[in-house]
Amino acid sequence: MVSSEMPETAQQTAHQPGRSSPVLSATGISKQFGHVTALRDVSLEVAPGEVVALMGDNGAGKSTLVKVLSGVHPPDGGELRVGGRPVHFDSPAEARAAGIETVYQDLALADDLSAPANLFLGREHYKRGLLGKLKVLDNKRMQREAKEHLATLGARVPDYRASVRMFSGGQRQSVAIARASIWARELIIMDEPTAALGLVQTEQVAQLIKRTRDRGVAVIVISHSVPFVFDVADRIVVLRLGATVADLSPSEATHDTIVAAITGASVADVASSTGGTR
Repeated sequence: MVSSEMPETAQQTAHQPGRSSPVLSATGISKQFGHVTALRDVSLEVAPGEVVALMGDNGAGKSTLVKVLSGVHPPDGGELRVGGRPVHFDSPAEARAAGIETVYQDLALADDLSAPANLFLGREHYKRGLLGKLKVLDNKRMQREAKEHLATLGARVPDYRASVRMFSGGQRQSVAIARASIWARELIIMDEPTAALGLVQTEQVAQLIKRTRDRGVAVIVISHSVPFVFDVADRIVVLRLGATVADLSPSEATHDTIVAAITGASVADVASSTGGTR
């Protein structure tokens, strides 16, 4: 049974630089779907309080890798370690129990529930009811803790009692990220968190990611946006045709080197077609 108590990690405010083991280590991961090879010997490490951007063209294997890391698909080969310990996930629930939370593109929010109810969905707080035998939802506690956590992340929620279907895209994304941040002890995986968002909402998501990182939680973020990746990432890992082809530092990479890694073209060819951009 998953405890309804908020994990201690969710209330920390500093990095944990003393840990020697990566939060997550994936080594030699492979995955086949029939005759299609989705992943070929992929390796990836994420340190505590590090943001790793996962980039690649459509069909590069990004989503498959995320589903392996989050327990949706078991790998056909390779090894996963969390905190230095070998793990095998048979379900997303097992990945969550290991401290890994995933925010998918559809956000998986309950549209008719409020922000606090979504944050604690499946992990609700209860209080004693009539004669101490019946349990009733402790809505006041959940609303109070939701406000505290959203305030820590700098997330903006217009009304804590309104259903989230009334929220903007950026506000809904904030709720989904905050929910993952509350329960993730080790790692949050975000699949295209800025898709279909405007500039202001994209910046809000960037700030949420940075505040999550500053609390010592690692983040893997899938994105096609090079400017967004330059803004939030500590490292950029590129997949192409199911294999890892680059592990870049944003301080040294350029737009052209990233596009070259994604497409397999030379940097010179990319530069000539784009005019050479950062």
